[in-house]
Amino acid sequence: MKIASFIGARPQFIKCAPVSHELRKEHEEILVHTGQHYDHGMSEVFFEDLAIPKPDYNLGIGSGTHGHQTGAMLGAIEDVLEKEEPDVILVYGDTNSTLAGALAAAKLHIPVAHVEAGLRSFDRRMPEEINRVLTDHCSDLLFCPTETAARNLAAEGVTKGVHLVGDVMYDAMNYNRRVAEERSRILEDLEVRPGRYLAVTVHRPSNTDDRENMVAIIGALGEAGVPIVFPAHPRTRRFLNEYGLLAAMPKNVRVIEPLGYLDMLHLIAHAAKILTDSGGVQKEAYMLGVPCITLRENTEWVETVEAGWNVLVGAEQELITDAIHAFSPVSRQKNLFGDGDACIRIREILTGFQGAPPG
Repeated sequence: MKIASFIGARPQFIKCAPVSHELRKEHEEILVHTGQHYDHGMSEVFFEDLAIPKPDYNLGIGSGTHGHQTGAMLGAIEDVLEKEEPDVILVYGDTNSTLAGALAAAKLHIPVAHVEAGLRSFDRRMPEEINRVLTDHCSDLLFCPTETAARNLAAEGVTKGVHLVGDVMYDAMNYNRRVAEERSRILEDLEVRPGRYLAVTVHRPSNTDDRENMVAIIGALGEAGVPIVFPAHPRTRRFLNEYGLLAAMPKNVRVIEPLGYLDMLHLIAHAAKILTDSGGVQKEAYMLGVPCITLRENTEWVETVEAGWNVLVGAEQELITDAIHAFSPVSRQKNLFGDGDACIRIREILTGFQGAPPG
């Protein structure tokens, strides 16, 4: 079977690595990088760290508004699909690359398989939520990471082709954590001690594009009383500079360039707590047993909140400060994300997939 896999952003590189390795045992995979994340710190370093095969196509789309970026991807992806004629396409998560791949394939009557199907934050103001819903309703195979995700799909009338496989990120984590412990020297380079610092990521436009939100977040970080490491997405750094916050950063906060996957994994694993607005980082924190403070008012990973290891604080300075000082999980973790064999299940399901394209 010929499978065309579409990726474009950091979380997709991480998910793709173990899946691609597994698929290539039985199938021909065409790997397409849309270029949504295109600089070395957000793209190439992940391919190097995770030993992802070199993409067969790099569409070089780059940044832009949601409409322009998605539209440019649609046209370029359609050209690839018409040339390669895959039996099925595989998309990951909830980015513009995900939606563009699913739409282009669906319009050409090529079956769509969606890894991480069924996630819902129930906040349609988030572009990722739109991408998730539309992609799921375009898909023929829906690979759900959790029982909650499968229930979300059933509530929308989507039951055909739904498979509860577990989370491919957990598969990646099991292997890469050992590698990170052996290779990463990020703690030594930053001169921070395990369990004695906080790690922060902020990249969502709902925060970065709102000066008031960023002022509140940085203000809370300054009240933490411990060292803070803040790997900043290029776009985040631009807004911090524009708001005058970069020059006035609290002394305990160290803003650094984006990290490769292994260094980021090592940084998160040894932090006292994580503060983030990233869905993927919330999940990584849970898998690593690190308390998470989410700088959003909702989350697609509600299981981590219900388990008591994640707290939603939005961009309210007082709530963030209180969580930094007082939030602590009171219960032991539950196994939410499967047994570490999601990639094998995905390969087996795709191998047995006989679904004809819709007429």
